[in-house]
Amino acid sequence: MTAQAEPTVADLGEDELIASFVPLLPRGRTTLVPTGDDAAVIAAPDGRFCVSTDVLVEGHHFRLAWGTGADVGWRAAMQNLADIAAMGAEPTSMVVSMVLPPPTPVSWLHDFCRGLSEACGPLGVGVDGGDLSAGEQLVVAVTVHGDLAGRDPVLRSGARPGDVVAHSGLLGRAAAGHALLASGRRGGSDETLIRDFLRPRPALSAGPAAARAGATAMMDVSDGLLRDAGRLARRSGAILTLDPPAASVPDAVAALAGVAARLETDPTMWILGGGEDHGMLATFPAGTALPEGFTVLGRVAAASAEHPAGTVLVGDAVPAVRPGWDHFRS
Repeated sequence: MTAQAEPTVADLGEDELIASFVPLLPRGRTTLVPTGDDAAVIAAPDGRFCVSTDVLVEGHHFRLAWGTGADVGWRAAMQNLADIAAMGAEPTSMVVSMVLPPPTPVSWLHDFCRGLSEACGPLGVGVDGGDLSAGEQLVVAVTVHGDLAGRDPVLRSGARPGDVVAHSGLLGRAAAGHALLASGRRGGSDETLIRDFLRPRPALSAGPAAARAGATAMMDVSDGLLRDAGRLARRSGAILTLDPPAASVPDAVAALAGVAARLETDPTMWILGGGEDHGMLATFPAGTALPEGFTVLGRVAAASAEHPAGTVLVGDAVPAVRPGWDHFRS
């Protein structure tokens, strides 16, 4: 007896497909009119809202063979929620658009929606609409909104010489998980690192907490600590001097040492040059009581002829480390 082929998105058609997955999506605490009309209606209690958008492309940002549809949904949500948190805001709603190749199994799309719901539902964030299109390559585009709750946004441009540089969240673990998947040498305890790559866990509450504590600048670490620290320094017209990871985050280095040895690399390469952990990198005036979860990584210093704005030093030198992810050069 021949097994029946799994239905694809082409088998259902657009209206039936939408009807099949909309019940899987969460409704948020600020959602007034959810998906189903030409546009959703979202409350903005603050009178302002933050907005950020991001795109994930199959084969460029994720591989179907490496994880489930729910993993891709979780990752798509979390990397965008982190952008909102890095402004000091609390995420409230998102819209998601997708390009789906016609052979895509309906079950994969439903799994993707469950991943969105697992990430957004507990936070009260609604998935309130989007768009679908057919195409040759699977693409996910997410736009997320956030509430500043009366606070000023924390920008990248506010760091000043003398400020403390601090970080909340994971460092290097997603890069290690990616390296394991790319090498094909996975197993045992390595699965926790792979999970950290497939399902990043941003310190979302740390963003608003940093804003309340008086953070002068902030951003999430998506493309690597060195690259993103350089962006913050450049916008602030300053330089950042970071302590060596072995001194500032010794536990993170130790946790990666075994896997790094097997893959014949240095764990500090993942901590400094790896991205996609989506922790919060922030600066605070010296003497500030840092919010729980933040670890001091270094200091902000004035730019000079020798070290122009945007320079990131580790110790007293520019590190010989690939600085992080670049969409067009990596």
